[in-house]
Amino acid sequence: MSRGLRCVSLCIFAWLLAGAAYGFDPRPSGAAREPGAGDQVASGRMEVLFTPWNDIESALLRAMREAKKVIYVQAFSFTSRNLARGLIEAQSRGVKVDVLADREQTVKAENSQIPVMAAAGIPVALEVRYASAHNKILLIDPLETNSVVVTGSYNFTYSAHARNAENVLILRGNAPIARSYLDNWKRHRAEALPYAQALTVDR
Repeated sequence: MSRGLRCVSLCIFAWLLAGAAYGFDPRPSGAAREPGAGDQVASGRMEVLFTPWNDIESALLRAMREAKKVIYVQAFSFTSRNLARGLIEAQSRGVKVDVLADREQTVKAENSQIPVMAAAGIPVALEVRYASAHNKILLIDPLETNSVVVTGSYNFTYSAHARNAENVLILRGNAPIARSYLDNWKRHRAEALPYAQALTVDR
């Protein structure tokens, strides 16, 4: 290595060390990470599923039945009667269920199960801030050692189950990832409106 290149390399290394010591992030300001974002250490178990080859709906129902304390839901479109029944059944056996959903999809989608779950006494809030609240998440006992995070392209719909090409990851026992998803769910929940109130909002 030439003397000039060594000097440049040492300068960059010293800059990075100084940044680490003083909490400076060398990335451009536009690349700053949001709370909970960033690299996570892989741990626990991961189940990878794809439709039409895998029965994702049955896998989600099995995950719901594993719940001991709480299930948090974040949905764009929710028309699956089977998944809605799974959540209502979980609530009936003492699991806390809390649902976030996209307001426009809830209002406009045929056969939305969000009103059914609200009528069954499940707390429901609708997101009104975004053009599309497009997350599709299940968080099952996220603060427990047996936490489950379900995420992917899969809407909670019959079409996703029977007609579409979709993917899902089911992550079990990864506490940092479960906590990150829970923190994000809570941020969205704080912005959302209670179900009955959200229906009166003029978009």
